Amino acid sequence: MVQLFSTLLIALSLSPLWPLGANPIPGDPFIIVNKSTNELAFIHENQVETVVDAATGVTNDLTPEGIFTITVKAENPYYRKKDIPGGTPENPLGSRWIGFDAKETDGRIYGIHGTNHPPSIGKRVSQGCIRLQNEVIESLYPKIPLGTKILVTSTTKSFEELAKEYRAIK
Repeated sequence: MVQLFSTLLIALSLSPLWPLGANPIPGDPFIIVNKSTNELAFIHENQVETVVDAATGVTNDLTPEGIFTITVKAENPYYRKKDIPGGTPENPLGSRWIGFDAKETDGRIYGIHGTNHPPSIGKRVSQGCIRLQNEVIESLYPKIPLGTKILVTSTTKSFEELAKEYRAIK
């Protein structure tokens, strides 16, 4: 029994749940959010696949900057702050939640999510999360596995430049 536990522990430590290190592996999915333009880019298979408008924090400090890891995904997420069930029109999180580990959180505080207020997209209106149209988050959701890296930044650099800098594309 002890040997089985030891073998399992070694196997788990050698098989990471997501890519190790600060940067993605070229070709893997990678997300970049540029708060300066309120846009999100999805990079996959060595190219910028999608660029969409996003909403970010009302103030620059609300949406944390850095490179993070996607740790939680949920369909029709429950909105804890106001006890609003998932899937209801009143839920401000929309139809999907993709949480990341900013500020040493567990992916349940900061995330990319849908919205019940589409006119907010493209603006600085959130309390820290990144909002997308429900249709957009629903199309990206199955393409973004747990462990995907996300870069949140404010810059004048293009998504291609950032993806090359962070080695998401060759």
